Amino acid sequence: MNVLDIINKTKRKIKLSAEEIGALVSGFTDGSIPDYQMASWLMAVCINGLTDDETIALTLAMRDTGEVLDLSCIENTTIDKHSTGGVGDKTSLVIGPIAAACGVCVPKMSGRGLGHTGGTIDKLESISGYDTELPVDRFLSVAKETGFSIISQTEELCPADKKMYALRNSTGTVDSIPLICSSIMSKKLAMNADCILLDVKYGSGAFMKTYEDACKLALLMERVGKAAGKRCRAAVTDMSVPLGNNIGNALEVKEALDILSGRSKGTLYRLCIELAAEMLELAGKGTNEECRTLAAEAVSSGKALDILEKTIALHGGDSRVCRDTSLLPQARFSYEIKAAEDMKITAINSEEIGMTSLMLGAGRVSKDDVIDMSAGIVMNCEVGKRIGEGETIMTLYSTVCSDFTEASQRALSAIEFVKFR
Repeated sequence: MNVLDIINKTKRKIKLSAEEIGALVSGFTDGSIPDYQMASWLMAVCINGLTDDETIALTLAMRDTGEVLDLSCIENTTIDKHSTGGVGDKTSLVIGPIAAACGVCVPKMSGRGLGHTGGTIDKLESISGYDTELPVDRFLSVAKETGFSIISQTEELCPADKKMYALRNSTGTVDSIPLICSSIMSKKLAMNADCILLDVKYGSGAFMKTYEDACKLALLMERVGKAAGKRCRAAVTDMSVPLGNNIGNALEVKEALDILSGRSKGTLYRLCIELAAEMLELAGKGTNEECRTLAAEAVSSGKALDILEKTIALHGGDSRVCRDTSLLPQARFSYEIKAAEDMKITAINSEEIGMTSLMLGAGRVSKDDVIDMSAGIVMNCEVGKRIGEGETIMTLYSTVCSDFTEASQRALSAIEFVKFR
C-alpha cells in the first residue's frame, strides 16, 4: 500500500479505509514506514481531523499491535477507569476500592506523571514496597482476590501508541482530538474490561482547556468504546482548580486514605462518590441513586479501606499506611504561605499550582527525573473561602528543596482574591 497515497488522502480530507489505516499503523510499528512519513500523516490529521469511522479504525489498529488481556478468569463484571489527568487527581485510589467493595472488579493499568500532571503509579510507589510492575498473571490474581489492582502499563500492550505518542510529542501533533482519543482508547480496549468509565477533565490544570473541547473528546471516546462492544461512559469534570487539598505523591495518598477512612467529606469525596456511582451503574448494580448509596456505604462501613489495605499488601507494600499515614514519606522542609491581609479567594490557577509542586520536586520534567515522594502542597484555601490576615493559605513541602522563595512566589501568584474587611 502506497503511504504517500494515504498521506495525500488525509491532506485532502478524503476518507481512509480501515485497511489503509491498519496498514499505516502496523507499518509504522514494525519500522517499515519511517518516522518522517508518519509525522507527515499525523500533521495532516492534526490540521484536518478524522471521521468517527477513521478514529475507530485507528484505535482498533493501534490496539491490535499488541496483546489484548484475557480477563475471563475474573467472574465479576470488570470495569476500567481513565482520567485525562490534572493536578491533585487521586480519584483512582478512592473509587477503585469503593467499586470493588460493591462487587465490581477494577483491574487497571496506569501511567506516570510528566510535567505538572501527576501519575497514579508514582503515587502508589510512595507507599514503601508497593510493586507496580507485577507480572500480568499476578496482577490478575490480585484483582480476582480483592477486586482491585493497579500496575504500570506493560510493554506488550499497544506498542503502536508508545511509538506514535513519542513522535507526536516531538512534532507538535499532540493536540488533536482524534489522536488523543485513539491513544487513550487503544490502551483501554487492550485492557479488555467489560465497562469503561472515562473522566475527561477541562480547565487550567487539564490538557483540554475548555468545556466544549472536553465534551467533544468525551463523546468521541464513548463512540469508540461502544463501537468496540464495550459499555462505555464519559463524565466531564472540572480541573480549573486542584482536585482536593493535597498535591504531591505521598500527600495525595494521605488524602485518599483520609477519604476512605471517613475523615474527609469535602468536594473530592463527593466527586469520588459520583464517579464510583457511575462505575457501578455502568456495571449494572442499580440506578444512579442506588449506586450512590452503595458507594457511600462502602466508605462508611470501612469495606473500601479494607480492600485497599489488602491490595497494597498483595503488591508487597506496607499496608500499615492505611491506618497510620505517618508511615508515608515525610518532607524534611516545609513553608507556610500566610495571608498578608484579609482576603476572599476568587480563583485558583490549577496549572500554576501544579508547576509549583513540580518545582518542589513532586514531578518530573523528563521521564528519567527522580521524584521526591514527600514533596508537594497542602491547600488551606478554596474558591469562595475567606482567609484572615496571618492565616495560612497553603503549606509547601519538600526534601530536596530548602529555599522556598521562588516556589512560594509562584504559588501565591496562582491565587486570585479580593480584599474584605
